Amino acid sequence: MLPWPPSNNTYYRHVGSQTLLSRRGREYRREVETECMIQRARLVPGRVGVVVSAFPPDRRRRDLDNLLKGLLDALVHSRVIEDDSQIDDLRIVRGEVIGGGSVRVDIRAVTEVVRA
Repeated sequence: MLPWPPSNNTYYRHVGSQTLLSRRGREYRREVETECMIQRARLVPGRVGVVVSAFPPDRRRRDLDNLLKGLLDALVHSRVIEDDSQIDDLRIVRGEVIGGGSVRVDIRAVTEVVRA
């Protein structure tokens, strides 16, 4: 389990023409990196499938797709995946409300691309 990610709205800051990682974004990256070290997460090389189970911190309405950018960025930074461009199958599922919120991320190597 990983901490609940900040939304895209708070993950980045715009300073003039530059887009920078916000303080909250940097804090989240560190939290994920620490948790990945504790869990002994290892790099999954090559093409991957990722399933994110999102357990929100409360019952407010929220768009789950806003969680992905910061979460995937933190996983790359933590060296769990090489780059989010290696993801061929990405799914997100809403789970039950958990105080403080959290996400579970399952990553698996894929040998075949599924086409719809």
